[in-house]
Amino acid sequence: MPRHAEAAFGDGSGRARDRHLPHALSGVHPGFAVPHRAELAVGLVAAVPTAAMDVRGAIGFSCFAVLAYHAITNAPARTLTSDQGRPPCSVPVVGLAGCLVLAFALPVAAVVWGAAVPAVGTAAYGIRRALAARR
Repeated sequence: MPRHAEAAFGDGSGRARDRHLPHALSGVHPGFAVPHRAELAVGLVAAVPTAAMDVRGAIGFSCFAVLAYHAITNAPARTLTSDQGRPPCSVPVVGLAGCLVLAFALPVAAVVWGAAVPAVGTAAYGIRRALAARR
């Protein structure tokens, strides 16, 4: 994974270890050191809609998700230092703009569903944090 992607997202193991995943998903496999339950859940979230809907819709959703991921990883690349392998400043700006243009050129349903899924996840994370702060 590129350094700027690690800085933006970390990895699933880190999120499981730091308890950013729901308890049921945060188990780390003893032999492989990966959050195996979370990976299975992500696989189901990807497989069920693909099996239940028109494959073209799943492809559009997947394209939006990949482009959104790359847009998000391009954004913090401008903050890297030269020791961290910072590219010329125009590279992440052009990458971010290109990802956004392509993502929003997809069919409307792909954009709506592609934006709704992380919005629900973000809301769930915020609710969990708020409830944990009350304790």
